[in-house]
Amino acid sequence: MNYLIVTGVSGSGKSTAINVLEDIGYYCIDNMPPELISKFAQICNGINENIQKVAFVVDIRGGDFFLKLNDTINELRSENADLKILFLDSSDDCIVRRYKETRRKHPLDEVSYGNIRKAIATERELLSSVRGTCDYYVDTSTLSVAQFKERMYSMFLEDKDDFIHIDVMSFGFKYGTVSDADLVFDVRCLPNPFYIPELKHKTGLQNEVSGYVMSFDESQKLLEKLEDIIDFLIPLYIKEGKAQIVIAFGCTGGKHRSVTFAEKLGKHLFDNGHKVRISHRDIEKH
Repeated sequence: MNYLIVTGVSGSGKSTAINVLEDIGYYCIDNMPPELISKFAQICNGINENIQKVAFVVDIRGGDFFLKLNDTINELRSENADLKILFLDSSDDCIVRRYKETRRKHPLDEVSYGNIRKAIATERELLSSVRGTCDYYVDTSTLSVAQFKERMYSMFLEDKDDFIHIDVMSFGFKYGTVSDADLVFDVRCLPNPFYIPELKHKTGLQNEVSGYVMSFDESQKLLEKLEDIIDFLIPLYIKEGKAQIVIAFGCTGGKHRSVTFAEKLGKHLFDNGHKVRISHRDIEKH
């Protein structure tokens, strides 16, 4: 049986995550006291063979119960349980905005005397050890609901023990970096199609732009070297049990060079048999 613990910062999207997991066949339990997870696993193993994948949402709403989460994780892993941890995060400003929009109270509202930023800081401190041991990490700050769902589908729809899920994405530095990326490559060193009038308003998804970007020797050599280092790193990540890797390419606006390189590397990885999702965060921004 596969077990997934979904946790993270309040307001980061755990409700959306659990809805996606239910859609793809997980038996989901929200706000589960950590100490009951092992007991529930014993019940499922003993009397219900139809349940193959279980997701538990465990977070700060559990109060003192939540403090037992690390003990439960260690116990399950000592028993060689097939356990993964999904940690959802978001920026403080984004969390504050979401709580204002929903007009809901943060779970630590009372102990922080109504200071939501203090509540968020306290929660992050309590979650720090779990975040350090998670198998999947997603920052939802810049993701729409649709993009977040797509990320969830790409990670969990066809999960395999020896399979790593690779997200290759492009972004524009002018709109901020990608906080949940494992590897970030800056391709602003390459000639910029933005300054070519007929290419300025096109993107790296179009042959004219990608052809221009890759027409330079330095672009070809950079792609070759990046493919080589990624091919070297992926087996090491798999060996260490990493289930997901996010590779991000950044250029100034996230429309030309970064898109071209994300598409090129994504195709290379796909051709090598990897499960790859390619996305372009800022391609539609002006």
